[in-house]
Amino acid sequence: MARLQLPYLPPSSITSESVWQSRRQCLAQLGFGALGLTASKYLGAAEQVAATEVALTDKTSLFQAPRNVRYSVDDTLTSFEDISSYNNFYEFGTGKGDPARYAPAMKTRPWTVSIEGEVMRPRTFDIDDLLKLAPLEERVYRLRCVEAWSMVIPWSGYPLAKLLAQVQPTNNARYVEFVTALEPEVMPGVHTRILDWPYVEALRIDEAVHPLTLLVFGVYGKPLPNANGAPLRIAVPWKYGFKSAKSIVRIRLLEKQPLTSWTKAASREYGFYANVNPDVPHPRWSQATERIIGSGLFARRVPTRMYNGYGDQVASLYSGMDLSRYY
Repeated sequence: MARLQLPYLPPSSITSESVWQSRRQCLAQLGFGALGLTASKYLGAAEQVAATEVALTDKTSLFQAPRNVRYSVDDTLTSFEDISSYNNFYEFGTGKGDPARYAPAMKTRPWTVSIEGEVMRPRTFDIDDLLKLAPLEERVYRLRCVEAWSMVIPWSGYPLAKLLAQVQPTNNARYVEFVTALEPEVMPGVHTRILDWPYVEALRIDEAVHPLTLLVFGVYGKPLPNANGAPLRIAVPWKYGFKSAKSIVRIRLLEKQPLTSWTKAASREYGFYANVNPDVPHPRWSQATERIIGSGLFARRVPTRMYNGYGDQVASLYSGMDLSRYY
């Protein structure tokens, strides 16, 4: 397989800190607001493709999406077996194999996602409508878990900004909150007190509409396994994995920063931003290196990169912030 290089994105394609400080200016740049503009301006002309109907009866061809080389890395791919069997999905248990063991019992059809809050057009989408909203593309992303292990995953999806543009966020929208499904009858983990359920995560709005933030429906050219967050999740590759919400049923756009599940449970250990940072250790372990899943019995450890190697694309989002404080 040919190695693919992740190209440099010029600063002009990234939201600056000064724009973030003025949310009205930021939203105007991103194409949101009362004029009814969309996020296509933010994504850039090179990213624009017409949404087409998909053959939902042909699931194989649907998820075998063309690779977007602009957002793919040249690292060795983690095997589908490892991706689908070594997971954190605490709704199904704390063991790495628990999601693969219990999650298949969760039904992913029918499935709807409601989008509400600071939007001009609140709406509920059926999963098949979401699959038809924009063409899927494959992107090879690094995934870095806060537990200091990592994978390289070929996701299939499209930018989350394309979905948010459908509901037209208001000028007050500063944060995007994601809520995971809660099905106690098939989720043994929710009967524990590990977290307050349902699981809640969130991003700042400029993070949510960044071109790297992907709404994911598939992996390795197949529909997402339940253990990986079927039927849809997000992938935010410069943040620790717990920020990438799985099995999403509700998205809320908010003016104030919400309290997310892990921050509520242990704020000293799991901050709101959770940007990958080798210089800021977890209170119980170092983040300077990571263990590569699938590299054998004595798993190979490699140095962790700032922003998981995506600094050229996202560092300007945090200009002027103390990254040891806002972790």
